[in-house]
Amino acid sequence: MASMKRLGFAVAAALFASLPLFAEPSQAQTWPQRPVKLIIPFGPGAGADIGARLIQASLQARWGKPVIIVNQPGGDSIVAIQSFLSANDDHTFLWSPSGNFTVHPFLYQKLPYDPADIIPVVRFSNTILAVGVPAAMNIANLNEFIVRVRAEPGKFNGTAVPGITDFAFDYFAKTQALVIAKLPYRDTVQAATDLGEGRIQVYASSYAIMRPQTEAGRIKILAVMGHERAPNLPQIPSGVEEGYPALDMEGLVGMFGIKDMSSALREKIASDVIAVSRDPAIEAMLLTSAQVPNLGMPAEFANAIERQRELIAAIAAAVGIKPNK
Repeated sequence: MASMKRLGFAVAAALFASLPLFAEPSQAQTWPQRPVKLIIPFGPGAGADIGARLIQASLQARWGKPVIIVNQPGGDSIVAIQSFLSANDDHTFLWSPSGNFTVHPFLYQKLPYDPADIIPVVRFSNTILAVGVPAAMNIANLNEFIVRVRAEPGKFNGTAVPGITDFAFDYFAKTQALVIAKLPYRDTVQAATDLGEGRIQVYASSYAIMRPQTEAGRIKILAVMGHERAPNLPQIPSGVEEGYPALDMEGLVGMFGIKDMSSALREKIASDVIAVSRDPAIEAMLLTSAQVPNLGMPAEFANAIERQRELIAAIAAAVGIKPNK
């Protein structure tokens, strides 16, 4: 009888010891345990910053922890990326356009970080990218622009926001045999002002940068980049729609985590962000900020970024872009 009792206790102890394997909450179930930090590689008021702040309060309510937004502009986004990666923490994220770093391997001879360490968590929006000219030029569409530039080679000056927008516009110019002198600008708003006043003749940037001059009647937007028209700008055709696949570039924006983050946690965070972002009021405000809602789970976001990387690599090869930084 005593031996039977000892056997019973042994079995019970073994069963009890095994319970945590099944009963212990997973990392995804217990997350977050502390404040969540979103590092943004721009100053306050940028598109990505606006998007993060639109859902900040809703995420705090859902997670029961503070959501802290940290703006770290500068260094071609590398300052923010290094800050995010050095934290090496599943409560610290990069909230950014993917184009801010997918171009880095084609611009830098040696990067201070490994792009493979940045893992897509959730796709949030698309920044509307556009091509504009001075309204005073009386150019109606991309076709007319191409004809004018070809007829007067070397007469046109332009610029583009560094990154994927610059890559796409260079590719467009090359495929259409356009001779356009590119002028460097540190201040994107000044470039829009100069475009409106005719000091430059073409500008590729986010629509938000050109919107004030456009609404004032000084800039004409010829096309938005990508396959489709922006739902809040139905009157403006897309570059692909106009017959120029070189302008097929998406301004993907979302949240990125560290590579050691579990897939279950990524799925949970993505589901939470998507759930709060489906609020019609948030969607309306996002459109007002010249962004388009484009929600996607980790796999969708990763696939879109991989397509972007392939496109950028093809452009770099076609245009002859080589790392020079």
